[in-house]
Amino acid sequence: MTVSSCGPDRRTDVPTYTIDQFYANERIGGGVFSPDESRLLVSSNRTGIFNLYEISIRDSAKRQLTSSTVESFFAVDYVPGTADLLYTADKGGNENNHLFLLAANGISRDLTPGKDEKVSFLRWSADKKSFFYDSNKRNPRFFDLYQMSVGTWMPKMIYRNDRGLEIADVSKDGKKVTLSEPITTSENRLYVHDVVTGKSVEISDPAEPGLYSSAGFSNDGRLVYYTTDAGREFQYLAKFDLATSNRSIVFETNWDVMYSYMSENEKYRVIGINEDAKNVLKVVDNATGTDVVMPPIPDGDVLAVEISPGEKLMRLTIGTSKSPSDVYVYNFETKNLSRLTNSLNPEIDPNNLVSAEVVRYKSFDGVEIPAILYKPLTASSSNEVPALVWVHGGPGGQSRVGFSELIQYLANHGYAVLAVNNRGSSGYGKTFYKMDDRNHGEKDLMDCVYGKKYLHDLDGIDGERIGIIGGSYGGFMTMAAMAFKPDEFKVGVNLFGVTNWIRTLKSIPPHWEAGRKALYAELGDPTTADSVRLYNISPVFHGNKVKNPVMVLQGANDIRVLQVESDEMVAAIKANNVPVEYVIFPDEGHGFRKKENQVKGYGQVLTFLDTYLKGKR
Repeated sequence: MTVSSCGPDRRTDVPTYTIDQFYANERIGGGVFSPDESRLLVSSNRTGIFNLYEISIRDSAKRQLTSSTVESFFAVDYVPGTADLLYTADKGGNENNHLFLLAANGISRDLTPGKDEKVSFLRWSADKKSFFYDSNKRNPRFFDLYQMSVGTWMPKMIYRNDRGLEIADVSKDGKKVTLSEPITTSENRLYVHDVVTGKSVEISDPAEPGLYSSAGFSNDGRLVYYTTDAGREFQYLAKFDLATSNRSIVFETNWDVMYSYMSENEKYRVIGINEDAKNVLKVVDNATGTDVVMPPIPDGDVLAVEISPGEKLMRLTIGTSKSPSDVYVYNFETKNLSRLTNSLNPEIDPNNLVSAEVVRYKSFDGVEIPAILYKPLTASSSNEVPALVWVHGGPGGQSRVGFSELIQYLANHGYAVLAVNNRGSSGYGKTFYKMDDRNHGEKDLMDCVYGKKYLHDLDGIDGERIGIIGGSYGGFMTMAAMAFKPDEFKVGVNLFGVTNWIRTLKSIPPHWEAGRKALYAELGDPTTADSVRLYNISPVFHGNKVKNPVMVLQGANDIRVLQVESDEMVAAIKANNVPVEYVIFPDEGHGFRKKENQVKGYGQVLTFLDTYLKGKR
């Protein structure tokens, strides 16, 4: 077992911040350059819900463009040659995202108004006079490829997807489409389809099965870039020559290449690497093949970059475990770096927050489990604090080093948090990723139990007061722990977690059809004999085994984990005369976007923990 260092001596001067103060932080997303490269278009939740803003690169002045109080609006891009822009929004978290046009006069128009339509913006055409997007308006299960012209705003289908594949990308001329055929959640096939000839060519290597993800076309349409783990443990960047059918490696390292893309005129290539739950970004000058020296930013992790169309400026999104992401702009020519935002609530001193520490421990069978530890500054051998095992969503997700209001709120109020990357998590190689296939709620659950044992032996942790918390798949793991390992955790906090796998797998949204078989291959097919095992691991059928207090938070519009699952789980626990608290948000889906709901729900989480974990020995 690897035991973390104790870190600095215990502090006794750490002020506690309220939930309102933590959620007064600002979340900023996106950051695309205006046509004249003088402004950035972003999404921000500074009003309590995401709206659209422009930020001046010259003086960082921010201008609010929309004033929604009901739905979150997320920026897409400026419309070339106009003063208009595009954004996306759904209704109440139902995930049916539509594309909207916001005119310069402030009038908004739904460009994809189908009642149950779900769309995704893909890219602009080479001449910038139209854009490509996919939509399931023809068939709720399948996404077709459309092109929409600027000005007329009339959609034209250019690829009818009768095979039910996933549209991954489209070339700038709209003549070639990359299509993904899921086999399992860790294997797929990748094709390029010529919409003119109707012919397809396989990009993936039949002799080297693995995971293949599109990384875009070259501007001339001759090369297809992709990431894959074929023949390797980790994903690397490769390219396929459509003229010769030759495959070759562009870049690889000893961690997963998460994504890669070229700047507008292919002067630079951006490569994102998932290095031990942290982002590492490379920007390569394609003419010289050398790395661009990234500007030094004290205690900052570059999470994302966007290179301007003129390739003179670069937007950087930078954050730490103690501060939300902020937006910077770097000038390649002058080497000047400008900070445009300050997202952390000025009432909060980051020195009073907790740095994330990457740790590892051995599970029951000797498998090494990576995790991220957040230890309160007040913890010491003379002041032991309660703790929580935190389980990420998925299956197949990953807890990463970065800022979390909820985790920092809990740590600030005296709770250690261990974010466990149990077997089956992404980012640690395909062998580790596949370890929980057809074994969910068993060995991965034991990884969480052994996370508790790791916490138990840490200096400054009260080993008798350890709970478990998680969202989505992590919510399932939380309820599995409370039902199947009822003596391990003193409390459980289930954030919109799966509790009935048979119902969940039968009721997946229609637009998940392309990946349904892959999901069944990993978890089990609820229409076959697999249903026996799915029944056995579903906590809702074993609520009578729950002994310790549970809290459940649920969005009424959740299409992934239906509210009825949480309703039934809560009822089963109540029938066992075990304390259970239930919070439902009528205007949220799978996860909570509105600040007022986050403040209400997560504030009640702390009250629950103070009552049943901190206040109880």
